[in-house]
Amino acid sequence: MTPLEAGFAADLADRLKGPAEELHGLVITKDGRLVLEHYGEGEDHSWEISHGVVTFGPDTLHDLRSVTKSVVGLLYGIAMADGLVPEPQEPLLAHFPEYPDLAADPRRAALKVEHALTMTLGLEWREDLPYTTPENSEIAMELAPDRHRFVLDRPIVAEPGESWTYCGGASAILARLIVKGADEPLPEFARRRLFEPLGVTRFEWLAGDDGVHSAAAGLRLAPRDLAVLGQAVLEGGAGVIPSSWLEQALRPRVELGDGSAYGYQWWLGTGRPSLIAAYGNGGQRLVLYPEFGLVVAMTAGRYDDPDSWRAPQAVLDELLRARAET
Repeated sequence: MTPLEAGFAADLADRLKGPAEELHGLVITKDGRLVLEHYGEGEDHSWEISHGVVTFGPDTLHDLRSVTKSVVGLLYGIAMADGLVPEPQEPLLAHFPEYPDLAADPRRAALKVEHALTMTLGLEWREDLPYTTPENSEIAMELAPDRHRFVLDRPIVAEPGESWTYCGGASAILARLIVKGADEPLPEFARRRLFEPLGVTRFEWLAGDDGVHSAAAGLRLAPRDLAVLGQAVLEGGAGVIPSSWLEQALRPRVELGDGSAYGYQWWLGTGRPSLIAAYGNGGQRLVLYPEFGLVVAMTAGRYDDPDSWRAPQAVLDELLRARAET
């Protein structure tokens, strides 16, 4: 499909050339059909392990970092439909009998699964610090002897559901519930119930030193396959993700200000046009515009750079301008 056929200015590729040059990969689809694709070259990493300078292409796997959280959100909905995990309103610690001392705390006993889904656990968590230091809670979780206890044992700083704090630990708890219910590793459940049914055959899922696959930042996919996941969400699940779950997950649960909100592990833009998004450190993006049938998948290598958002945002801004001008 040409940009003009997709409802954009015919010179879309030229308009996006500048910001796209800062990306490792860019895939834009409309109604499931490819509109534009761009790949670059640059240094890439799997977490702290450098792959050196990579020439990226359609089949090159890439770290998605925190986009992983949103994929875990999809997996939770699939597992719930399979009867493997608790409903959002169920008590959270009732499903962690291995921590009876935590469940005995009345304030912790008030935690529900939904508080993990919406990152409103009310537990102390700091991810506003560099991911290169154990002062960052996600890094501290990776270093802990029991990552799940580490999360659930954080000091209580607010009542559950009262405030929102970005928390990779919440995603780790959700993944643990999936693994317990499915009785198989997270990547295997994802392969069997999400990726292969959608035609995604190549992926990697990084694990910590404890052998636990990271639900917060461990997934590696090619941008085309990331776009496939986005298209499935736009299509109401494509017969793979329960549509009833997406209706719940993509409903604004926490208002974050400036026209943005958070659902069940997904970011939501409530302005016009509305958007559904998954974001990851370094410029990883999956952005859906339901009104236009658009999916935009981006990968980049500016990990831990506070300005990493600029190039992806410039792509999105120019994309909307190129559509508005037709």
